[in-house]
Amino acid sequence: MHKIPVSALVLIHTADLQVMIMERADKSGYWQSVTGSIEVGETPYQAAIREVKEETGLDALQFDFQDWHASNVYEIYPHWRHRYAPGVMENTEHLFGLMLPAPVPVTLAPEEHVQYQWVDWREAAARVFSWTNVDALKRLGEKHGLYL
Repeated sequence: MHKIPVSALVLIHTADLQVMIMERADKSGYWQSVTGSIEVGETPYQAAIREVKEETGLDALQFDFQDWHASNVYEIYPHWRHRYAPGVMENTEHLFGLMLPAPVPVTLAPEEHVQYQWVDWREAAARVFSWTNVDALKRLGEKHGLYL
Protein backbone atom coordinates (compact mmCIF):
# COMPACT_ATOMS: atom_id res chain seq x y z
CA MET A 1 0.00 0.00 0.00
CA HIS A 2 1.33 3.42 -0.94
CA LYS A 3 1.62 6.31 1.47
CA ILE A 4 -0.85 9.17 1.07
CA PRO A 5 1.03 12.39 0.14
CA VAL A 6 -0.52 14.37 3.02
CA SER A 7 1.18 14.62 6.39
CA ALA A 8 1.29 16.41 9.73
CA LEU A 9 4.18 18.18 11.45
CA VAL A 10 3.82 18.87 15.17
CA LEU A 11 6.12 21.29 16.99
CA ILE A 12 6.30 20.24 20.63
CA HIS A 13 7.33 23.27 22.66
CA THR A 14 7.02 25.16 25.93
CA ALA A 15 5.73 28.69 26.54
CA ASP A 16 9.35 29.95 26.69
CA LEU A 17 9.99 28.37 23.26
CA GLN A 18 12.02 25.34 24.22
CA VAL A 19 11.41 22.88 21.38
CA MET A 20 11.80 19.11 21.32
CA ILE A 21 13.68 17.77 18.30
CA MET A 22 14.49 14.14 17.50
CA GLU A 23 17.31 12.54 15.54
CA ARG A 24 16.16 10.15 12.82
CA ALA A 25 17.18 6.50 13.14
CA ASP A 26 17.66 6.11 9.38
CA LYS A 27 19.73 9.28 8.87
CA SER A 28 22.32 10.12 11.51
CA GLY A 29 22.48 13.86 12.14
CA TYR A 30 19.01 14.50 10.68
CA TRP A 31 16.91 16.24 13.33
CA GLN A 32 13.20 16.92 13.09
CA SER A 33 9.94 17.51 14.89
CA VAL A 34 7.16 14.93 15.04
CA THR A 35 6.02 14.18 11.48
CA GLY A 36 4.03 11.54 9.70
CA SER A 37 1.69 10.75 6.84
CA ILE A 38 -2.04 10.43 7.25
CA GLU A 39 -3.56 6.99 7.04
CA VAL A 40 -6.64 6.00 5.02
CA GLY A 41 -9.75 7.65 6.49
CA GLU A 42 -7.74 9.93 8.77
CA THR A 43 -7.63 13.73 8.86
CA PRO A 44 -4.36 15.63 9.31
CA TYR A 45 -5.56 16.56 12.84
CA GLN A 46 -6.08 12.90 13.72
CA ALA A 47 -2.74 11.97 12.17
CA ALA A 48 -0.98 14.63 14.25
CA ILE A 49 -2.43 13.23 17.48
CA ARG A 50 -1.54 9.66 16.47
CA GLU A 51 2.01 10.57 15.42
CA VAL A 52 2.69 12.40 18.70
CA LYS A 53 1.62 9.27 20.60
CA GLU A 54 3.62 6.91 18.36
CA GLU A 55 6.81 8.99 18.28
CA THR A 56 6.88 10.35 21.87
CA GLY A 57 4.34 8.45 23.98
CA LEU A 58 2.59 11.74 24.80
CA ASP A 59 -1.18 12.19 24.61
CA ALA A 60 -1.50 15.47 22.69
CA LEU A 61 -5.04 16.07 23.95
CA GLN A 62 -3.77 16.25 27.55
CA PHE A 63 -1.90 19.45 26.67
CA ASP A 64 -2.44 22.62 24.60
CA PHE A 65 -2.75 21.07 21.13
CA GLN A 66 -3.45 23.51 18.28
CA ASP A 67 -4.14 23.25 14.57
CA TRP A 68 -2.23 26.16 13.07
CA HIS A 69 -4.42 26.07 9.94
CA ALA A 70 -1.30 26.30 7.79
CA SER A 71 0.47 23.92 5.44
CA ASN A 72 3.45 23.64 3.14
CA VAL A 73 3.86 21.70 -0.08
CA TYR A 74 7.27 20.16 -0.66
CA GLU A 75 8.93 17.90 -3.19
CA ILE A 76 9.33 14.34 -1.93
CA TYR A 77 13.00 13.32 -1.86
CA PRO A 78 13.75 10.94 -4.77
CA HIS A 79 14.97 8.19 -2.40
CA TRP A 80 11.57 8.21 -0.62
CA ARG A 81 9.31 8.36 -3.71
CA HIS A 82 8.99 4.56 -3.90
CA ARG A 83 6.74 4.80 -0.82
CA TYR A 84 4.11 6.68 -2.85
CA ALA A 85 2.02 5.87 -5.91
CA PRO A 86 3.86 6.22 -9.24
CA GLY A 87 4.07 9.85 -10.34
CA VAL A 88 3.54 11.35 -6.87
CA MET A 89 6.21 14.02 -6.45
CA GLU A 90 4.84 16.38 -3.77
CA ASN A 91 3.48 16.15 -0.24
CA THR A 92 1.23 18.60 1.62
CA GLU A 93 2.31 18.97 5.25
CA HIS A 94 -0.16 20.45 7.78
CA LEU A 95 1.27 22.31 10.79
CA PHE A 96 0.30 21.83 14.43
CA GLY A 97 1.65 22.98 17.78
CA LEU A 98 1.69 21.16 21.11
CA MET A 99 2.57 23.37 24.07
CA LEU A 100 3.68 21.66 27.27
CA PRO A 101 4.10 23.34 30.66
CA ALA A 102 7.79 22.32 30.76
CA PRO A 103 10.21 20.01 28.95
CA VAL A 104 9.27 16.43 29.76
CA PRO A 105 10.90 13.07 29.13
CA VAL A 106 9.43 11.19 26.17
CA THR A 107 9.47 7.59 24.98
CA LEU A 108 10.85 7.43 21.46
CA ALA A 109 9.94 4.85 18.83
CA PRO A 110 13.44 3.36 18.35
CA GLU A 111 12.78 2.37 14.74
CA GLU A 112 12.16 6.06 13.96
CA HIS A 113 14.37 8.12 16.29
CA VAL A 114 17.50 7.48 18.33
CA GLN A 115 17.52 10.50 20.65
CA TYR A 116 15.73 13.71 21.48
CA GLN A 117 16.76 17.07 22.87
CA TRP A 118 14.97 20.11 24.20
CA VAL A 119 16.59 23.21 22.68
CA ASP A 120 15.81 26.89 22.13
CA TRP A 121 13.58 27.43 19.08
CA ARG A 122 16.35 29.25 17.21
CA GLU A 123 18.78 26.38 17.79
CA ALA A 124 16.10 23.96 16.61
CA ALA A 125 15.71 26.01 13.41
CA ALA A 126 19.46 25.75 12.80
CA ARG A 127 19.49 21.97 13.33
CA VAL A 128 16.39 20.55 11.63
CA PHE A 129 16.99 19.22 8.13
CA SER A 130 13.81 20.21 6.28
CA TRP A 131 12.82 23.69 5.17
CA THR A 132 9.22 22.97 6.22
CA ASN A 133 10.39 22.31 9.78
CA VAL A 134 12.33 25.61 9.71
CA ASP A 135 9.19 27.34 8.42
CA ALA A 136 7.12 25.89 11.28
CA LEU A 137 9.72 27.14 13.78
CA LYS A 138 9.66 30.61 12.19
CA ARG A 139 5.87 30.60 12.60
CA LEU A 140 6.24 29.61 16.26
CA GLY A 141 8.59 32.53 16.87
CA GLU A 142 6.32 34.95 15.01
CA LYS A 143 3.38 33.90 17.21
CA HIS A 144 5.48 35.31 20.07
CA GLY A 145 6.71 38.41 18.23
CA LEU A 146 10.15 36.91 17.59
CA TYR A 147 11.96 36.42 14.30
CA LEU A 148 14.87 34.36 13.00
